Amino acid sequence: MFAAIGIIVLIIMVFGGFALTGGALGPVMHALPHEMLIIGGAAIGALIAGNSMHELKAIGAGLAKVFKGPRHTKQDHIDAILLTTRLMKLLRSEGPVALESHVQEPDTSPIFAEFPRLLGNKPLIALICDTLTLIVVSSGTLETHAVEEVMDNAIKTHFHEMHEPQHALQSLADALPALGIVAAVLGVVKTMGSIDKPPAILGGMIGSALVGTFLGVLLAYGIVGPLAGRLKQVIGQDEQVFHAVKQVIISSLYGWPQPLVVESARSGLGHAFRPGLTELLDSLRGR
Repeated sequence: MFAAIGIIVLIIMVFGGFALTGGALGPVMHALPHEMLIIGGAAIGALIAGNSMHELKAIGAGLAKVFKGPRHTKQDHIDAILLTTRLMKLLRSEGPVALESHVQEPDTSPIFAEFPRLLGNKPLIALICDTLTLIVVSSGTLETHAVEEVMDNAIKTHFHEMHEPQHALQSLADALPALGIVAAVLGVVKTMGSIDKPPAILGGMIGSALVGTFLGVLLAYGIVGPLAGRLKQVIGQDEQVFHAVKQVIISSLYGWPQPLVVESARSGLGHAFRPGLTELLDSLRGR
């Protein structure tokens, strides 16, 4: 939402400011489609050359994330802590056998069924179930620091893939000024081929060529670069719920009291998604 508003404000302020200072928009608008064809086509070609089909689809999904925002709400973060706490409480009170059916078939588990929104996040559910399955099959003989290392590795791998579209967009933003120069150089070459034309015509052709440089810089620093930065923020916010789940599991395995387990997970959340401790404990009692 804010990304779209920002782009609209940027376009209005740049072109509106140019017009208010006496600039003629006609020549710019005339050159814009041709320069965009060159720069945009080169940018698309570079993306295709530098990425597989999987990464190209991920870039599209990443752009959708920019405009949709973070996947999970504050309530989802509360639910993730509550879900994992319930599972760890079951493990502690009734043992691995009681937990086994829940983590092996989460879609049919009555505990997981209480959190339908979380079930839609397959990587998150896989992190919970795979980790607890390891604990179940090992009958509690795993060392806690080893479990933590496995979870850290799983989270790191997942979000390394999630960041690939952001890296691709940032690389594109870095390349766009140079692609704008390419378009400008072609415009100058075209102008030099018409050197016998009157000055008024040559001036228009040179101005059109400079639109290429302008467009490359505007796209890089005004649109694509900020979109890459926003995508990085969204992915970082989506990652917090994974660390909250990990913290509940690891703290529980260390034998911490439940209030401290919940606080260790809650305190790691950003302020936009962090519930109050009393609110979280009340939700836990309500379950």
